Amino acid sequence: QVQLVESGGGLVQTGGSLRLSCAASGRTSSTNVMGWFRQAPGKEREFVATITWRGDSKYYADSVKGRFTISTDNGKTTVYLQMNSLKPEDTAVYYCAARRGSVIAITTRNYDYWGQGTQVTVSS
Repeated sequence: QVQLVESGGGLVQTGGSLRLSCAASGRTSSTNVMGWFRQAPGKEREFVATITWRGDSKYYADSVKGRFTISTDNGKTTVYLQMNSLKPEDTAVYYCAARRGSVIAITTRNYDYWGQGTQVTVSS
C-alpha cells in the first residue's frame, strides 16, 4: 500500500501563489507516476498535472499551463505543485495521486492511490 498526504493549501488572493506538497510513504517503489487533480464543488474531479518520479516526463492541463509547475524530490517521497498567478476558478480541493503504470496519465481511473486532499481557495 501507498499512503499520500497533501499539505500547503489555504486561502490566497487572486494573483497569489501557493505550494502544495504531497508526502508519499509505504510501498512507493511500486509507483512510477504522480499526479495532481482537483475537484470544485458540484464538479467532477479533473486533471491538473502529472510527472514521473524521475521527473523526465510532465504534462499539464491547458487551464494551468504556464502558471503551475509540478516537481518531485527524485526520491519517491515528495511531489510538489507550485501554483502561481492563482485565479478564483482554481478554487478546489486538490488531490495527490500515485500510479503504478510507467506512463504519465490524465484520467482518474489510471491512478491507484489517492490522498485525502487539501483545500485551495482563491478570493477575488
